[in-house]
Amino acid sequence: MTISVLLADDQHLVRAGFRSLLRRGRDITVVGEASTGDEAVRAARTLRPDVILMDIRMPGMDGITATRQILGFHPAKIIILTTFETDEYVFAALAAGASGFLTKEIDPDGLRNAVRVVAAGDALLSPSVTRRVVGEFAHRPVAAAASPGGDRLAVLTEREREVVRLVATGLSNDDIARELVISPLTAKTHVTRAIAKLGVRDRVQLVIVAFQDGLVGN
Repeated sequence: MTISVLLADDQHLVRAGFRSLLRRGRDITVVGEASTGDEAVRAARTLRPDVILMDIRMPGMDGITATRQILGFHPAKIIILTTFETDEYVFAALAAGASGFLTKEIDPDGLRNAVRVVAAGDALLSPSVTRRVVGEFAHRPVAAAASPGGDRLAVLTEREREVVRLVATGLSNDDIARELVISPLTAKTHVTRAIAKLGVRDRVQLVIVAFQDGLVGN
């Protein structure tokens, strides 16, 4: 399956660089580019890409607003691009529904892998970067389905709670499988069920719930 990608960044050289790197992946196709948030929304409506690489700071509509608008009509996986790991706007981007974020210094293999990861339904949860962002973001409101008793995690089995805890520490499905001595497919199944039971969008939101409900410490 070919993954279609839309590039949204106000710097032509950045878009050109990402386009060149992504085209080296035989399973990835860049279907369009945008230099503003408004252009990104229009392109997403027309092209319906699988993944969008979205810059935060662009003229006119910013990447956060564009992310929110796009996800209102198209279930794309959106990766936020930022220059600084501690960019405050990343928090708002996650709330808007972004599947993760990357710094623009990412290496070529990392960029292509990131596109494949979110296209497969996972989220970018790098232990060294995203966990810090999510840890801070956990103190902020998030749309999640609360259980009648007030403990959202009560709907999970003991094994699912353990898997969610490991996800929140930044482990991948393969890492979780090794930790719990189960198959990667079983680990993925537990993650998928936890996401469904908690009524959250993806792994990022799953981690936020884990922090908010005290399953892991900040």
